[in-house]
Amino acid sequence: MAFMDPVRACNQHDPQRYVPFRVDAVAVGRVYPEFARQAVDCCGEFSLGDAGLTYKTTGGSLEQRSTEFAGLLRKLLKQGLISHLHGEQYVATPAGREQGILLVDRAAAPYFGIRAFGQHINGFVKTPEGLLMWVGRRSADRKHFPGHLDNLAAGGLPYDISLEDNLKKECWEEASIPAELAVQAVPVGAITYCTDTGKGCKPDTLYCYDIELPEDFVPICSDGEVDEFLLLPIRRVIELVRDSKEFKLNCNLVIIDFLIRHGYIKPDEPDYLDLVGTLHRPLTPF
Repeated sequence: MAFMDPVRACNQHDPQRYVPFRVDAVAVGRVYPEFARQAVDCCGEFSLGDAGLTYKTTGGSLEQRSTEFAGLLRKLLKQGLISHLHGEQYVATPAGREQGILLVDRAAAPYFGIRAFGQHINGFVKTPEGLLMWVGRRSADRKHFPGHLDNLAAGGLPYDISLEDNLKKECWEEASIPAELAVQAVPVGAITYCTDTGKGCKPDTLYCYDIELPEDFVPICSDGEVDEFLLLPIRRVIELVRDSKEFKLNCNLVIIDFLIRHGYIKPDEPDYLDLVGTLHRPLTPF
């Protein structure tokens, strides 16, 4: 195995399989053609043509447009065209969060191929013997990647919360990191990838953070999402990322980015330039 394996796995995407999803005239995602036809049959507010699947709003504020769209999602759910609704709202945007034009339930986002945003935190400890990294083992009841290793804390970034507040929330819920320690996490950039799934495509942006923790700090999960935390030598983390499938897939990318920035993956590593470029490439325009 190689460091590029999970990076490639997170970027298995063929845009030719999709048609654009537009809100009024703005392209904000991609949909499978069959889902587009089913959406039109279910809801007259959708139309399908050469420009792709279009949702024509009645104008108004972001909240008004989103409330109307939520009603369509309930119709799609009733017809079995989407699996469930989550309750958290993601923003449909042609670029960044601040350019959002519609809110979409998190569970419905992949069906429409809208961009999702999240935050992942690398927690590490410096010791005389070398660098150690805290990783969590996901609970066995997790829907995705049960029992796999994970970053110290991570989560989706809903529309109605700031990055700082969401960071503090995720750190506390997943690892009992108090707010005064969580705000010491250093923002170190973002990674991007786009993956095809059975529901649709997932163009994701993960804001990454590093936090150096005191030697006597021990994370404790308070929301049931993690069964245990492990403090591992960085060399062991490297082996797990490079040579196994122990980590939740996208967490590998967050750690690889950490390893590059901290000099553990060096420029003479095979595929080094591909690693750097693929982790940080702009998402393909819709």
